[in-house]
Amino acid sequence: MHDNDPPSPATADDDPIGRFERLYADAERGEAVVPWDLDRAHSLLGEWTDRTRPDGSGRRAVVVGCGFGRDAEHLARLGFATVAFDISPTAIGAARRRHPDSPVRYETADLLDPPHDWLGGFDFVLESMNVQALPAELRQRAIPAVGRLVAPDGTLLVIAAGRRDDEVVEGPPWPLARAEVDAFAAGPLTPARVEEIVAPDGGLRWRAEFHRA
Repeated sequence: MHDNDPPSPATADDDPIGRFERLYADAERGEAVVPWDLDRAHSLLGEWTDRTRPDGSGRRAVVVGCGFGRDAEHLARLGFATVAFDISPTAIGAARRRHPDSPVRYETADLLDPPHDWLGGFDFVLESMNVQALPAELRQRAIPAVGRLVAPDGTLLVIAAGRRDDEVVEGPPWPLARAEVDAFAAGPLTPARVEEIVAPDGGLRWRAEFHRA
């Protein structure tokens, strides 16, 4: 893994969305551990913001599948007016309790059916390690759904585990092939930079930046 790269849920069932709420609820009762419960932003996000030094002043950001809020808090510290959402109400409740004085707006929401005013509403959109946790039919819907959140002149940053085109995996998670990463460039989005990163464990990671003209 790439230092603080979190795994996705390790089991699949007939409810690939509901299993996230079950995991967070079990963790709340002390019956499970959320493997991506870390106290710092994802390293590939931190490296990117260190390099690009984005100024969030007067700009809106959204974090897809925010969990307990580690990436959202990072963006808020950069000055972004940040919305962070998750499909799990238990995760959102925990995020609010963990960050009681945070300026981040934590919301329970569904990427595939977001509030209408979120569409095209954010100058910076972060999708980190979420889409890969979905089976193929949901990934095909989720990838363009992420892009629809990006405002004109906005940026989408995608962080994901990767696989080679000829590599077969049994998930979850289902690391993304290059074609799936490229598919984020839908509609008005165009790729600015796609990085193929080899993690210390030898696995492949993607960090891809897209802009909306």
